[in-house]
Amino acid sequence: MKPSLLLDQPVAFAAAADLSPAAYQLGPAPALERAATVVLRYSLVLILLWFGVFKFTPTEASGIQPLFAHSPLFAWLYDVFSVRTVSNLVGPAEILIALLMALRPVAPRLSFVGSLGAVLVFAVTVSFLFTTPGAFALVDGLWVPGGTGGFIIKDLTLLGAALYTAAEARRAY
Repeated sequence: MKPSLLLDQPVAFAAAADLSPAAYQLGPAPALERAATVVLRYSLVLILLWFGVFKFTPTEASGIQPLFAHSPLFAWLYDVFSVRTVSNLVGPAEILIALLMALRPVAPRLSFVGSLGAVLVFAVTVSFLFTTPGAFALVDGLWVPGGTGGFIIKDLTLLGAALYTAAEARRAY
Protein backbone atom coordinates (compact mmCIF):
# COMPACT_ATOMS: atom_id res chain seq x y z
CA MET A 1 0.00 0.00 0.00
CA LYS A 2 1.27 3.38 -0.92
CA PRO A 3 1.29 6.18 1.65
CA SER A 4 -1.37 8.75 0.96
CA LEU A 5 -0.52 12.33 0.46
CA LEU A 6 -2.66 15.21 1.58
CA LEU A 7 -3.23 16.15 -2.05
CA ASP A 8 -4.66 12.71 -2.82
CA GLN A 9 -7.53 13.24 -0.42
CA PRO A 10 -10.81 14.77 -1.59
CA VAL A 11 -11.18 18.32 -0.43
CA ALA A 12 -14.42 19.29 1.22
CA PHE A 13 -15.21 22.96 1.05
CA ALA A 14 -17.30 24.63 3.69
CA ALA A 15 -20.48 26.29 2.56
CA ALA A 16 -19.99 29.85 1.43
CA ALA A 17 -20.36 32.40 4.18
CA ASP A 18 -23.64 34.27 4.27
CA LEU A 19 -22.67 37.80 3.27
CA SER A 20 -26.18 39.20 3.13
CA PRO A 21 -26.77 42.36 5.14
CA ALA A 22 -29.19 40.52 7.45
CA ALA A 23 -26.45 38.03 8.43
CA TYR A 24 -24.11 40.63 9.87
CA GLN A 25 -26.44 43.27 11.26
CA LEU A 26 -25.82 43.45 14.96
CA GLY A 27 -27.00 45.82 17.59
CA PRO A 28 -29.31 48.71 16.77
CA ALA A 29 -28.87 48.57 12.97
CA PRO A 30 -32.08 46.63 12.22
CA ALA A 31 -34.15 48.98 14.39
CA LEU A 32 -32.47 51.98 12.78
CA GLU A 33 -33.21 50.60 9.31
CA ARG A 34 -36.86 49.98 10.24
CA ALA A 35 -37.16 53.52 11.57
CA ALA A 36 -35.54 54.95 8.44
CA THR A 37 -37.92 52.96 6.24
CA VAL A 38 -40.96 54.20 8.15
CA VAL A 39 -39.75 57.81 8.00
CA LEU A 40 -39.00 57.56 4.27
CA ARG A 41 -42.33 55.96 3.41
CA TYR A 42 -44.57 58.16 5.50
CA SER A 43 -42.75 61.38 4.65
CA LEU A 44 -43.39 60.53 0.99
CA VAL A 45 -47.02 59.83 1.85
CA LEU A 46 -47.29 63.22 3.56
CA ILE A 47 -45.59 65.06 0.68
CA LEU A 48 -47.77 63.38 -1.95
CA LEU A 49 -50.96 63.99 0.06
CA TRP A 50 -50.01 67.58 0.71
CA PHE A 51 -49.18 68.42 -2.88
CA GLY A 52 -52.07 66.30 -4.18
CA VAL A 53 -54.56 68.32 -2.15
CA PHE A 54 -52.77 71.55 -3.07
CA LYS A 55 -53.30 70.74 -6.77
CA PHE A 56 -56.95 71.77 -6.28
CA THR A 57 -55.96 75.38 -5.58
CA PRO A 58 -55.54 78.10 -8.21
CA THR A 59 -52.06 78.86 -6.86
CA GLU A 60 -50.74 75.35 -7.48
CA ALA A 61 -52.56 75.07 -10.82
CA SER A 62 -50.70 78.17 -12.05
CA GLY A 63 -47.50 76.98 -10.39
CA ILE A 64 -47.34 73.70 -12.32
CA GLN A 65 -48.55 75.19 -15.61
CA PRO A 66 -45.09 76.30 -16.86
CA LEU A 67 -43.64 72.88 -16.01
CA PHE A 68 -46.31 70.97 -17.92
CA ALA A 69 -46.52 73.51 -20.76
CA HIS A 70 -42.80 73.13 -21.59
CA SER A 71 -42.78 69.34 -21.32
CA PRO A 72 -43.00 67.47 -24.62
CA LEU A 73 -44.96 64.76 -22.78
CA PHE A 74 -47.60 67.01 -21.23
CA ALA A 75 -47.86 70.28 -23.20
CA TRP A 76 -50.78 68.89 -25.24
CA LEU A 77 -52.93 68.74 -22.08
CA TYR A 78 -53.42 72.51 -22.24
CA ASP A 79 -54.82 72.17 -25.78
CA VAL A 80 -57.54 69.94 -24.34
CA PHE A 81 -58.06 71.11 -20.75
CA SER A 82 -57.90 74.31 -18.75
CA VAL A 83 -55.02 75.06 -16.36
CA ARG A 84 -57.23 74.19 -13.37
CA THR A 85 -58.48 70.95 -14.95
CA VAL A 86 -54.94 69.70 -15.62
CA SER A 87 -54.02 70.38 -12.01
CA ASN A 88 -57.28 68.77 -10.84
CA LEU A 89 -56.32 65.60 -12.78
CA VAL A 90 -52.86 65.42 -11.22
CA GLY A 91 -54.10 65.93 -7.64
CA PRO A 92 -56.20 62.75 -7.30
CA ALA A 93 -53.40 60.66 -8.81
CA GLU A 94 -50.95 61.94 -6.18
CA ILE A 95 -53.49 61.36 -3.39
CA LEU A 96 -54.20 57.80 -4.58
CA ILE A 97 -50.47 57.03 -4.78
CA ALA A 98 -50.01 58.33 -1.22
CA LEU A 99 -52.89 56.26 0.13
CA LEU A 100 -51.57 53.10 -1.56
CA MET A 101 -48.11 53.66 -0.12
CA ALA A 102 -49.58 54.12 3.36
CA LEU A 103 -51.10 50.63 3.21
CA ARG A 104 -47.71 48.92 3.68
CA PRO A 105 -48.50 47.37 7.11
CA VAL A 106 -51.67 45.67 5.82
CA ALA A 107 -51.19 45.41 2.04
CA PRO A 108 -47.54 45.33 0.91
CA ARG A 109 -48.49 44.63 -2.73
CA LEU A 110 -50.66 47.73 -2.91
CA SER A 111 -47.93 49.72 -1.18
CA PHE A 112 -45.48 48.44 -3.79
CA VAL A 113 -47.81 49.68 -6.55
CA GLY A 114 -48.11 53.03 -4.77
CA SER A 115 -44.34 53.32 -4.47
CA LEU A 116 -43.98 52.60 -8.20
CA GLY A 117 -46.50 55.38 -8.80
CA ALA A 118 -44.35 57.69 -6.68
CA VAL A 119 -41.30 56.68 -8.72
CA LEU A 120 -43.21 57.74 -11.84
CA VAL A 121 -44.33 61.03 -10.27
CA PHE A 122 -40.84 61.99 -9.17
CA ALA A 123 -39.19 60.82 -12.42
CA VAL A 124 -41.61 63.05 -14.35
CA THR A 125 -40.92 65.94 -12.00
CA VAL A 126 -37.15 65.50 -12.41
CA SER A 127 -37.64 65.51 -16.20
CA PHE A 128 -38.92 69.08 -15.85
CA LEU A 129 -35.34 70.08 -14.99
CA PHE A 130 -34.47 69.45 -18.63
CA THR A 131 -37.57 70.92 -20.27
CA THR A 132 -38.35 74.04 -18.23
CA PRO A 133 -36.56 77.21 -19.33
CA GLY A 134 -34.50 78.74 -16.55
CA ALA A 135 -34.27 75.54 -14.50
CA PHE A 136 -30.49 75.98 -14.52
CA ALA A 137 -28.56 79.22 -14.33
CA LEU A 138 -24.94 80.10 -14.96
CA VAL A 139 -23.60 81.51 -11.68
CA ASP A 140 -19.92 82.43 -11.39
CA GLY A 141 -19.11 80.10 -14.28
CA LEU A 142 -21.04 77.11 -12.86
CA TRP A 143 -24.38 75.71 -14.01
CA VAL A 144 -26.55 75.40 -10.92
CA PRO A 145 -30.24 74.80 -10.33
CA GLY A 146 -31.89 78.18 -10.38
CA GLY A 147 -35.45 79.37 -9.92
CA THR A 148 -37.72 76.44 -10.63
CA GLY A 149 -34.73 74.09 -10.87
CA GLY A 150 -33.81 74.85 -7.27
CA PHE A 151 -37.27 73.66 -6.22
CA ILE A 152 -37.30 70.58 -8.48
CA ILE A 153 -33.78 69.28 -7.70
CA LYS A 154 -34.96 67.86 -4.34
CA ASP A 155 -37.13 65.43 -6.30
CA LEU A 156 -34.00 63.42 -7.07
CA THR A 157 -33.92 62.51 -3.39
CA LEU A 158 -37.66 61.84 -3.36
CA LEU A 159 -37.18 59.59 -6.40
CA GLY A 160 -34.53 57.62 -4.50
CA ALA A 161 -36.81 57.33 -1.47
CA ALA A 162 -39.67 56.07 -3.67
CA LEU A 163 -37.37 53.48 -5.24
CA TYR A 164 -36.29 52.32 -1.79
CA THR A 165 -39.84 52.02 -0.48
CA ALA A 166 -40.85 50.10 -3.62
CA ALA A 167 -38.01 47.62 -3.07
CA GLU A 168 -38.84 47.28 0.62
CA ALA A 169 -42.55 46.71 -0.03
CA ARG A 170 -41.71 44.20 -2.76
CA ARG A 171 -39.55 42.17 -0.34
CA ALA A 172 -42.52 41.94 2.03
CA TYR A 173 -44.61 39.65 -0.18
